[in-house]
Amino acid sequence: MDFSTLVELDRRCVAQTYSRLPVALVEGRGALVRDIHGKEYIDCIAGIAVLNVGHSHPRVLRALQEQASKLMHVSNLYYIPPQVELAEKLCELTGGYRSFFCNSGTEAVEAAIKLVRKHSRKREIIAARNSFHGRTLGSLSATGQEKYRTAFKPLVPGFKHVEYGNIEALRKAITKDTAAVILEPIQGEGGVIIPPEDYFKEVRELCDARDVLLVLDEVQTGIARTGTLFAWQGLGIEPDVFTLAKALGAGFPIGAMLAKPEVMDSFSPGDHASTFGGNPLACAVAKVVLEIVEEERLAQRARELGEYFMEKLGQLQREHEVIKEVRGRGLLIGVELSIPCAEIVKKGLEHGLLLNCTHERVLRFAPPLVITKEQIDQVCSRLGGILKGVPE
Repeated sequence: MDFSTLVELDRRCVAQTYSRLPVALVEGRGALVRDIHGKEYIDCIAGIAVLNVGHSHPRVLRALQEQASKLMHVSNLYYIPPQVELAEKLCELTGGYRSFFCNSGTEAVEAAIKLVRKHSRKREIIAARNSFHGRTLGSLSATGQEKYRTAFKPLVPGFKHVEYGNIEALRKAITKDTAAVILEPIQGEGGVIIPPEDYFKEVRELCDARDVLLVLDEVQTGIARTGTLFAWQGLGIEPDVFTLAKALGAGFPIGAMLAKPEVMDSFSPGDHASTFGGNPLACAVAKVVLEIVEEERLAQRARELGEYFMEKLGQLQREHEVIKEVRGRGLLIGVELSIPCAEIVKKGLEHGLLLNCTHERVLRFAPPLVITKEQIDQVCSRLGGILKGVPE
């Protein structure tokens, strides 16, 4: 099918809920992808922090093929060996958290909302302004960006929002009816915003003192993205509940809500469910993803290459006044510009780069963790060429 026919069919047959870039991708390996015309690109966004182990990792493909040839779905009416094996692996890696499996990040957040309300017998949940937790009604109610919320009100009651990174604002917001605080370790969709260094330790102490549960949304930061397997491990705290999705399945849909046993035990049969959640195929893939992350030391790789990438981007900042700030942790990096970045993303395609713009003026870099230094050098060189044509 030629590209123009593809675009026309998309307009005629697909819900127009996305603003697509003018490219159709058909193949990928590692940190490289090719489009329908055979042009190659360095992937700087990894399906929005999904393909941490890279495109088409041979072990992921093998796990898909082997499990698909045996059993893809039976439902949670029965015990599912790959699901139990994945839960055991996550339990081992987290020091005892139990898992509820679903299909996406927004579903994982929905499960967390239900769990904390049932466990605490309280209804209020405090989230952060500028946050992003999903687009279904519960997760959207937690999301702190009005541009996503306005058209869909009334939303689920019981949510309030405070300034991210401001412990005093959070302290004042907590009431006797506060069930939980939900926060992202780094606000990814909000522009790669990193809070003050001691913020999460103070949040943990505050939640403990006020008998409030702490929920961390690790949908974007989890699975080695920030330099530790889970971002909370690098913060020196433990959440009561946290959510995963995206990179857990390396492109195959899976989400997970994990909680400490004393919290998860508040759920009883029938309290929550998912027809496809924890299916054999998704769980077989996710278990292999966790093995790859460990064996290929991708968390360490994210730390080392993240430092290298930010150093190279810092050099670009010194050469181009349009770059106002470079910030990040591991291989989740934001480059804030003085101008909107949508046109730079489009020009990136001409230069063989898949770039992403979030919060209008921030280029978000979340490449596969298998990206090489040589590829990072190429990204920065090509980005520098694009910025030369941008008015300072």
